Amino acid sequence: MGKKAINRNGVIKVYEGVPKTLYSSTGTYLNAPAMTSGELRSAGLFDVVLPDGYDSQIHDLSEIYWDSANTQFTYDKSNKTWSQTVAELKEQKIANLKSSANSELSKTDWYIVREAEGGTAAPQDILDERAGIRTTVATKESEINAKTTKASVITYDISL
Repeated sequence: MGKKAINRNGVIKVYEGVPKTLYSSTGTYLNAPAMTSGELRSAGLFDVVLPDGYDSQIHDLSEIYWDSANTQFTYDKSNKTWSQTVAELKEQKIANLKSSANSELSKTDWYIVREAEGGTAAPQDILDERAGIRTTVATKESEINAKTTKASVITYDISL
């Protein structure tokens, strides 16, 4: 169930879903989640719909408003602006990628340290996993550096 909203005396109240108690111009409803969708609409509670293509990473939302043509509450979206240059955003994204990789590698560092200090050799599956992380980082870093717009850098997924 998505967000819902109601207009009470010119003020739009947004809920994460149907509230347990709903106060509307038609009355107070103590068990609103048990109401049918028709009853909720009659009480003034309608869906909140985000604009097509909305991505919180690259878009800002306007104030919520009533869309009478579609009988729903909605927002307009606009492109975010960033003070950083594309190069600065790339640098930041790559730093985050490397930090994430470091965190993953640190989980198995003890195998490498143990081997380096003259102990048991690190298992091959651990060495393969670590090599895979480094390869993925190198590939993603190249892909980030190939980006040409701020939005494409911002939305690039650095998950390992």
